[in-house]
Amino acid sequence: MHETIQNIINIQNSIKSKISNLNQNITIPKIVAVSKTFELDQILPLINYGHIDYGENKVQEAINKWADIKHKSKFIKLHLIGKLQTNKVKPALKLFDFIHSLDNEKLAKKISDEQIKQNIKPKIFIQINIGNEKQKSGIDKDNLKEFYNYCKSLRLDVIGTMCIPPIEENSVKYFKEMNSINQELKFSELSMGMSDDYLNAIEYHSTYLRIGSSIFGKRL
Repeated sequence: MHETIQNIINIQNSIKSKISNLNQNITIPKIVAVSKTFELDQILPLINYGHIDYGENKVQEAINKWADIKHKSKFIKLHLIGKLQTNKVKPALKLFDFIHSLDNEKLAKKISDEQIKQNIKPKIFIQINIGNEKQKSGIDKDNLKEFYNYCKSLRLDVIGTMCIPPIEENSVKYFKEMNSINQELKFSELSMGMSDDYLNAIEYHSTYLRIGSSIFGKRL
């Protein structure tokens, strides 16, 4: 068995164990295997195993890596988890099924215009700057409702929110806050939790876990 397959099986087992111990009505979250910077030959064992969800940071890298294999393997769902520039929206919508990083009105309008042209509707997460970090992208949580209403006016398919908590802090308090925000806006999906903290994210009802190094190993 390839190492990546064993890794994802171990993660799935740890998720099931966590949910069982919580004794709550929690849906098993989807694992987005963050394959950014890894070559396709390192990812193919997982694809052949039948894993569905993969995450990439950069549009051009994803096109080079995924265009052919995604055409052949229709079951694959590709997630853009990095920042999306407006000039990359057109090719992004042709390839990605999910966008986790909507963070401004200009980008929302561009996606809206392009999805009409392409007759395609990606599923979208609004990225929240939950730690109010100047160097990070994301909507200020105080402006979220207004921004969400704007997205609805553009007929975007916003299914939930996404966050990247401050790296130097305990992520639990931010996961708790994100869960409250999601419930308030009645979103069904929540994208949070990575290799180091995905078990904590599950406790606060994350439905998409973005896991890279625990599957593919450390990036060089």
